[in-house]
Amino acid sequence: MTVLDDRAALRAADPGGMLDIVTGLGAQCHEGYALGLGARPLPEADGITSIAFCGMGGSAIAGDVVAALAAPRLRFPIAVVRTPRLPEFCGPHTLVVASSYSGDTLETLGLFEEAVGRGCRMVALTAGGELAGRAEELGIGRVIVPGGYMPRAAFGFLSTGAIGALEAMGIMPPQADDVDEAVAEMTGVIAEAGPDVPSATNPAKELALAIGERVPVVWGADGIGSVAAMRWKSQLNENAKVPSFASALPELDHNEVEGWSAGSGAGFALIALRHPGEDGDVAARFPLSEEIVRASGATVREVSSRGRSEFARLLTLVQFGDLVSTYLGIARGVDPSPIEAIASLKRSLAQA
Repeated sequence: MTVLDDRAALRAADPGGMLDIVTGLGAQCHEGYALGLGARPLPEADGITSIAFCGMGGSAIAGDVVAALAAPRLRFPIAVVRTPRLPEFCGPHTLVVASSYSGDTLETLGLFEEAVGRGCRMVALTAGGELAGRAEELGIGRVIVPGGYMPRAAFGFLSTGAIGALEAMGIMPPQADDVDEAVAEMTGVIAEAGPDVPSATNPAKELALAIGERVPVVWGADGIGSVAAMRWKSQLNENAKVPSFASALPELDHNEVEGWSAGSGAGFALIALRHPGEDGDVAARFPLSEEIVRASGATVREVSSRGRSEFARLLTLVQFGDLVSTYLGIARGVDPSPIEAIASLKRSLAQA
């Protein structure tokens, strides 16, 4: 029996309760969406010509989710900003969403103040901190989500909170049906791959054990697949404490595949995230590209999404990946919750 199948050992190996947080992702999505819909005050949407979603780390990936889901429906561009400087295009006709779960991320606070100075339309997405205080002081729209989580563990609150706010502004069409479907499908993922399901019949535990000491590389089709791949990569980094890399098709077929030369894949595990909405050309590329990786000596696995909507397909891939990364960390003998390297780096930067 592995630690993943010993209930007491599994809980003891997860003192931060990451598995409880991961299995509660669907409930987070429902709550975050409601908070976004009910947020006040929100800026007027008339005349908006662009959106800049500003954040770092776990607070920024909510912007990738919004961009992947909203971009095909918008008549103007949406950019996710992970730099200390606001793009030059941002001005009075730009909606700037400042996302910092803690409310104290230095880069995001700087972008917030710069956007205020340029007269941008603003929404603050946070659990509190200085960002919430400044937004309230200035009368700026804010989506306040529950505190007490690590930023990456608040993925559901931040992602659907932002979507709910954009719907409330009239920028996105009603999303309630898609949210409900996504949560129902995520519940199905937990029923098949949750902590109580033994490894022999649990695809997430089985995949974590198959990755083992290999370096995971995650692929997804451009759009929701690539966003899911980025989430897998960052969760494998932070929950499992392993190097991990993510790429998107078709771009990787113009560079990365050349690197999978004979023998170079030993020690790597490729996980390809698939969904029915892939462009036909991209769907045809997957098996051909996977065969190149397999010939290099890497292991290759596919994970399929669930659901009808893009929303459900994205979130079920995320739900499964969050489980895999947490199981992998526990199987490796590490507590998934702490992020000591990041904390140490922040302390060193503060001292510098």
